[in-house]
Amino acid sequence: MKTKLTLLVVLSLFCVCLKAQNKVKVYYVDLGKTEKNIENSIQEYQYETPEKARHRINVYPDIEFQTMEGVGGAFNEIGGEALQALPTDLQDEVMRKLFSAKEGAGFSFCRTAVGASDFGIDAYSYCDVDGDYKMKHFSIDREEKTVIPYIQKAYKFNPSLKMFASPWSPPAWMKYSGFMDRGDEFREINHLKDEAKIYEAYALYFSKYIQAYADKGIVIDRLVVQNETDASTKYPSCLMPVEQMAKFTKNYLRPRFQKDEIATEIWAGTFRTAGQLEAIKLAASADLRAPFDGIGIQYSSSRSISDLLGIYPEAHIMHTEGNCHNGANNWAQAKDRFREIADYVNVGSPNYCYWNMILNETTESGWGWKQNSLINIDRENQKVTYNPDFQTVAFMSKYLQAGSVRVAHFSRGKVISVKKDNKLFLMLQNEKDTAESYDCQIDTESIAVVEIPANSLSVIQIEL
Repeated sequence: MKTKLTLLVVLSLFCVCLKAQNKVKVYYVDLGKTEKNIENSIQEYQYETPEKARHRINVYPDIEFQTMEGVGGAFNEIGGEALQALPTDLQDEVMRKLFSAKEGAGFSFCRTAVGASDFGIDAYSYCDVDGDYKMKHFSIDREEKTVIPYIQKAYKFNPSLKMFASPWSPPAWMKYSGFMDRGDEFREINHLKDEAKIYEAYALYFSKYIQAYADKGIVIDRLVVQNETDASTKYPSCLMPVEQMAKFTKNYLRPRFQKDEIATEIWAGTFRTAGQLEAIKLAASADLRAPFDGIGIQYSSSRSISDLLGIYPEAHIMHTEGNCHNGANNWAQAKDRFREIADYVNVGSPNYCYWNMILNETTESGWGWKQNSLINIDRENQKVTYNPDFQTVAFMSKYLQAGSVRVAHFSRGKVISVKKDNKLFLMLQNEKDTAESYDCQIDTESIAVVEIPANSLSVIQIEL
């Protein structure tokens, strides 16, 4: 009788352990590769359950932080022109892999430029006629063949796509310099004119942009007033102190949106920490921050974002641009995406926005500098290359979907922990040449011991 009882206890414990292990799966992207253009890189990892774990992750599903708005990237003119060089079926294939939740990355929150960005073909605005304060010559016709069809095709594969937009520069005639670009030559006068009639015209310009895009079926959910407010560069840029941004928004832009019944949110930024703390300066002043619905941040340290939220806990923040790198598009750069995304998400950002989703074969901007992209399109040969960044960013996008909620965890290594649809997702990276084992615990109760493959970006999926 005693022997039978012992066997029953052992069998019961075995069944409990087996049931726990069956609730847990590991998916991964292999980071040990050297080649590019790996289109179907996500695999389920099959492993024998380790007897003992080297590491521990404690997850607290009931302790919730921000609700995620998703992952995405930027639409630009050069990318749109490259996409249009492909036949329709290949265009669809590319966009499906970026935007379909079932068959691709499921990108859900993306960016576009108001007029030319540094990845416009050259400098342009929607109203280049000097002194056209009533915007009689306003037109988005230039983008009808590039940016607009690019975004419209994204909606085909994700109708719930959300968009935010920002200008790199006002129209040239609204600035003291008289140029949208060449800020490196005219830093002292690379500013929006501090004149009521200019502010009124610029507010009307934004209103017409929002409405013109809406007529094309593109909803701009958020407008961020000025990209990189402290940048004065050879490509389009405009220095805009927070005092001027707040003045323009409070007295001109928001009243114009209210008059025209435009529901688009108005956000401050985009801000970076490249020698100034303009985002914190704005957050610290109730008057400066009052006109804005949120604050856009990029190229910012975790410490500066934490300080911003410390001084203004009610702030809504979003990430607006990922590291652009240098066009090398290599695996070493792709490996760093996990750290970058984890740093923003774990400090409170509800999203991550990559920069150029698509570039042409040159990887160059209209001003001759190279940057990374998820995808390169060789226009002449109609060849599509999926770069290493695509593998890592698309992988994380599948598990940082809109509606997922970040939850608390303890780990000695970098981890992103979210939950959605009664599942926990623990994202982590193993850059060692050997597999690593983890004891996954909910609070302090062990759920499963799992193994993460060598040289991988992985997600541990736990059914609750």
